[in-house]
Amino acid sequence: MAHHHGSHSLEVAAAAGGPGPELDDDGHAARTGNIWTCFAHIITAIIGAGVLALSWSVAQLGWVGGPIAMLCFAFVTYLSAFLLSHCYRSPVHSDDGSQKRQRNYTYMDAVRTHLGEKRTWLCGLLQYLNLYGTAIAYTITTATCLRAIVRANCYHSRGHDAPCGAGGDHLYMLLFGAAQVVLSFIPNFHNMAWLSVVAAVMSFTYSTIGLGLGLAKTIENGAIKGSVTGVPMSTPAQKVWRVAQAIGDIAFAYPYTIVLLEIQDTLKSPPPESETMQKGNVIAVLATTFFYLAVSCFGYAAFGNAAPGNLLTGFGFYEPYWLIDFANACIVLHLLGGYQMFSQQIFTFADRSLAARFPNSAFVNKSYAVKVPGVPASWSYRLNLQRVCFRTAYVASTTGLALLFPYFNEVLGVLGAVVFWPLAIYLPVEMYCVQRGVRPWTRTWVALQAFSAVCFVVGTFAFVGSVEGVIRKRLG
Repeated sequence: MAHHHGSHSLEVAAAAGGPGPELDDDGHAARTGNIWTCFAHIITAIIGAGVLALSWSVAQLGWVGGPIAMLCFAFVTYLSAFLLSHCYRSPVHSDDGSQKRQRNYTYMDAVRTHLGEKRTWLCGLLQYLNLYGTAIAYTITTATCLRAIVRANCYHSRGHDAPCGAGGDHLYMLLFGAAQVVLSFIPNFHNMAWLSVVAAVMSFTYSTIGLGLGLAKTIENGAIKGSVTGVPMSTPAQKVWRVAQAIGDIAFAYPYTIVLLEIQDTLKSPPPESETMQKGNVIAVLATTFFYLAVSCFGYAAFGNAAPGNLLTGFGFYEPYWLIDFANACIVLHLLGGYQMFSQQIFTFADRSLAARFPNSAFVNKSYAVKVPGVPASWSYRLNLQRVCFRTAYVASTTGLALLFPYFNEVLGVLGAVVFWPLAIYLPVEMYCVQRGVRPWTRTWVALQAFSAVCFVVGTFAFVGSVEGVIRKRLG
């Protein structure tokens, strides 16, 4: 699920403009976002590495099931975003009896306001688990992309039958890990507004190249490949597991609820933020679905049941080799930044909790000024030992797990499925019921609970299938 931006860089940008300091009702700098910035942020948050797995997912489900599954997830994503957009402001009764509407800046704030501490804890745990898992997935993806660049050049110079597939991804994973250790120490790296711009441009570029290559290959073949039932498997049970993994991958590619409120927090009102957000949701989900269907269906049409797990690294395409190199380089750049966007949230959390837990520890709290050669003497890097240890260990652990389980589609499926029901469905439904005062056993309540129950079944099915896939590949 793509890259989650904190809204701080956006607020800073908003604060810079204008002669006098305009303030909103909560004392923050006036928000300036409109429906188009909202649309841009949602698109940036949804379209990530998950899009490359979609033609594989459609291949597992076939020409009928694949597109239907995509449309169902689009509807679910829209509904979940609709429910959540109502939870940005919650009524607060002040002492003099007047009603104020307090803002919830992040997803966890909203859970705390509406559902209390216990479920906030659950939400936090899942969110950090998801961020950590995505860091692992990004390590796997980057390694396959770097290796694909090396192989594409090798095939180009030595012919398509050359033994270029040799060598594993281990070296590339270790390189990515080393790069991330360095990036982890750049202060405020994730706040750099240019990072989200780069990420957005990159994800569009490589998704569009994947789309174009699939289209070109389909035209070249002169026929649409694939079947109604999808990839045939040796036993019905295996087919069921495969379908579950495919559903997990789609669940990974869609929902963006974790960042929805942070995006909503950049919008100006009037009109009420929730109205702008809902319009933005509709346009964004329609655009994404159209894009996803195009990428996945052209990929499946081009390769049929041989659709590779990752569209740009599976060597369905050999030429033009420079274009494939360029697309893979875009993915690598996007994920280098994306990894930090996710992980910095964990780093900030760790810094805060450790400082609160050990207020007197020099190891945790003391920073040492380190002179960096070749820069002015006034500028020195503040080195903190706890950060060095925690961040290095964190990057090392994500790299280690990626080396142990380098299975792109299955790992994405596990991640998509774990987070899908609790964060995208269950909590938004519960918060909406509290926010709107939906009473049990009314028609709305029954409909929402039924929706939640169906999603729970689907999520559990996808989770079990994806875990089965990871274990079978690890043992097999």
